[in-house]
Amino acid sequence: MSALPALAPLEAVAARVRQVMGPAVLGSHIQHGELTILAEAQSMPALAMFLRDDSALLFRCLVDVCGADYPSRPARFDVIYHFLSLHKNLRLRVKIEAQEGAAVPSLTGVFANADWYEREAFDMYGILFSEHPDLRRILTDYGFTGHPLRKDFPVTGYVELRYDVDQARLVYEPVKLQQQYRKFDFLSPWEGMTMTLPGDEKARGGETR
Repeated sequence: MSALPALAPLEAVAARVRQVMGPAVLGSHIQHGELTILAEAQSMPALAMFLRDDSALLFRCLVDVCGADYPSRPARFDVIYHFLSLHKNLRLRVKIEAQEGAAVPSLTGVFANADWYEREAFDMYGILFSEHPDLRRILTDYGFTGHPLRKDFPVTGYVELRYDVDQARLVYEPVKLQQQYRKFDFLSPWEGMTMTLPGDEKARGGETR
């Protein structure tokens, strides 16, 4: 039966993963009491299977899969996986990098619940997952344009949706702003006044006529 090295729990997990997975582990660090392992993208299914099945780890719960956008990097996206071991009372974060337009391996063959998590990462960031059984949008609708959590996605979006009474259906239209963006100076309405209102003379020691 496998056992963790005689180290602090998170350090022992990192050492065990490096020992077995070798080149698949690009680095690791512990910060704020949390362990993060940086992994090679194509090795992710094998790493996830090891984390799940190794008797010293037993990370049998995939808690979440999410993305992060770094537009200035050659590999634009991080894909972040969060694992939980109820047997060992430990949590683990694994990060891989993904280039825009390049697919990373799906974990649906290892954890069935990766299905919807990966669909969300695809919907929000446009991250592609190879071997995914049904990679389509999950939070936005089928006619949505773009990926809302990318940092270059406009705040207003590209199109707006409304119900057209004449056509008796939903229609998409380019976004129309009812007013231009305003520049706020954070002054109250009274601070922004340049004219003199009746009664202001009293505050300045003058007389009203």
